Amino acid sequence: MLRDKLRGTGVALITPFKENGDLDFEALGRVIDFVIRDGVTYVVSLGTTGEAPTLSREERIDVLNFTFERVNGLVPVVVGIGGNNTHELVKELETMPLENAFAILSASPYYNKPSQEGLYCHYKVLAEATPKPILLYNVPGRTGRNIDADTVIRLSNEVDNIGGIKEASGNMAQCMQILRNKPADFLVVSGDDELVLPQIACGMEGVISVAANCFPKALCEMVQQCLKGDFKSAKRLNDQLMEGYELLFGENNPAGVKAVMAEMGLIENALRLPLVPLGDGWHARVKQYLTKEKV
Repeated sequence: MLRDKLRGTGVALITPFKENGDLDFEALGRVIDFVIRDGVTYVVSLGTTGEAPTLSREERIDVLNFTFERVNGLVPVVVGIGGNNTHELVKELETMPLENAFAILSASPYYNKPSQEGLYCHYKVLAEATPKPILLYNVPGRTGRNIDADTVIRLSNEVDNIGGIKEASGNMAQCMQILRNKPADFLVVSGDDELVLPQIACGMEGVISVAANCFPKALCEMVQQCLKGDFKSAKRLNDQLMEGYELLFGENNPAGVKAVMAEMGLIENALRLPLVPLGDGWHARVKQYLTKEKV
């Protein structure tokens, strides 16, 4: 089921704020309309790119309900629910308004560095707490602990509603091991915009992208060309996007993507502490890139 609906480009939505720190729902509506119009396959709400750790529970519910209403069934909505307190995550899965969610994206526990057995047990408990299919999210650069390929394969075979993974380890050998050994119906998508082209060449079926917030048309077209096997055309688009990827992630995410989107007139360039807007030097490069490249 996940492979039928989530093959292609998902976008890890930002959460726009006003300069005073309040949620900016008008801007969020513009962003949702923009990415759907330009071709994303699905949206991911309340992920790290959406600064979910800085949102209160009430704000997360408001963002989620607004997103469901604005999307209005046009594309699937995947909801980010992850963290390092398994018990609290179970309560969140049981009490958040997830009726209209298509799936859950759950980042692995950060900071407390569980063993591989601990990771397996954590995800097994989460899967038992919800009927929604779960996408693992492996991003050791943020969490401090890798979900090993063997653990991913074990979960994919032994836990019914763990249906896929967003793989952002950057370890191509690990990615290929997962792709070689996974069940046929297990979805593997990239979590690294700059690696999407080679990872689809290895067998991944798309991406959950930061860049699709600001460059959705080019990114979606590039992914579709890859999925069709037209890597020559895909490379031409990817070459255009490569400097953009560097700018999005050069200082931190989502400071980069918010700077780009502010220059595009979609949002105010506002983040919540401990994140701050992109530094002047990087921002000047953003302006130069947007003038030079029409993506």
